[in-house]
Amino acid sequence: MSAVPLRNAKVAASGLRSVSVLGATGSIGDSTMDLLRASPERYQVEALTANTNVAGLAKLAKEFNARFVAVADPARLSELRAALAGSGIACGAGDGAIVEAAERPADWVMAAVAGAAGLKPALAAVDRGAHVALANKECLVCAGEFFMDRAAKAGATILPADSEHNALFQALASGNRDELTKVIITASGGPFRTWAAADIEQATLAQALKHPNWSMGQKITIDSASMMNKGLEVIEASWLFALSPDEIDVVVHPQSIIHGMVEFSDRSVVAQLGSPDMRTPIAHCLGWPDRIVGRAAPLDLAKIGTLTFEAPDYARFPGLKLAYDALRAGNGATTVYNAANEIAVAAFIAQRIRFGAIARLVEETLNSWIRAGNLAPLSCADDAIAIDHNARDMAAALLPQIAAKAS
Repeated sequence: MSAVPLRNAKVAASGLRSVSVLGATGSIGDSTMDLLRASPERYQVEALTANTNVAGLAKLAKEFNARFVAVADPARLSELRAALAGSGIACGAGDGAIVEAAERPADWVMAAVAGAAGLKPALAAVDRGAHVALANKECLVCAGEFFMDRAAKAGATILPADSEHNALFQALASGNRDELTKVIITASGGPFRTWAAADIEQATLAQALKHPNWSMGQKITIDSASMMNKGLEVIEASWLFALSPDEIDVVVHPQSIIHGMVEFSDRSVVAQLGSPDMRTPIAHCLGWPDRIVGRAAPLDLAKIGTLTFEAPDYARFPGLKLAYDALRAGNGATTVYNAANEIAVAAFIAQRIRFGAIARLVEETLNSWIRAGNLAPLSCADDAIAIDHNARDMAAALLPQIAAKAS
């Protein structure tokens, strides 16, 4: 069962919408706060959180008159209290405080805490039936089945904040589930779209971070270069919209103007277009089921002139195929895929492995995990967190031999 409706039921919005932003000082948080800043008459900020950026968090809390703020690092509590002195804003620190922020009575919650640490706060918002704008991949990649089950049971609405899933969400409103043939997720192809395999193998960190279209954080930019991010998005789409792997296609679209498409049984294909700016999908989530005035640049198709498409190359970008393999394996395999990729990306940033070894480490970790008989159903958040932790340990143990093979 999916908590994401295929048709957006239009209901009247009235009064202020109270919002909380988990991960307010990150890139998604920045875009969200920019939109809130533009419509102060529509939104009241309930809670804000950050990982370690106390100064940025305190500044936002004062600007938006937040009622509660929390920093993930418990050692920064005294610093946060000092920064908020005299403001009357309540605060906390540590994992429990982040969950408390999610539990506070906001109508709408942006779940943008990165990594497995974002799972429990997002579930806390889900369990009270909130509208949750989901920008944390791990909630679905690591725990998709029970996350969506919990959302359905609590009556929560999951609003996809990623550009591709938000595009599918909008396009799916054009038909019913039994009329759907497939969804199509677009990929820019990243900076190495036209590179030969041997050149991709040797790509530097600086080259991997030169994304042609999007301005994003370091980790996701590297994932885009390897197309691991598209693999993660395939997994997310499967759980968000209750789709089988065979109902999800990927097409490379270098201009990043079409973000997602849905094909229906009559062969109509409905697409969502927009400038490559995360404020567009976030604005859709903030306003849903209505629409608000966005902050992204208007789309000028005449100026763009040409939109092109290519099939993905699984040989040069094996990370995408590995995502389909993990999705079909189920029982925690997608959690392993994500955990191994995070270890691999961190190793690449630290110059311990070549760029081409990222996918090899993920593949070897997945294979080793399956050979060891570790696949088992996930029944709770702690199961997903345990698999994530153990898979990271396995990937870290395999890292030296993967690095040695590439030397």
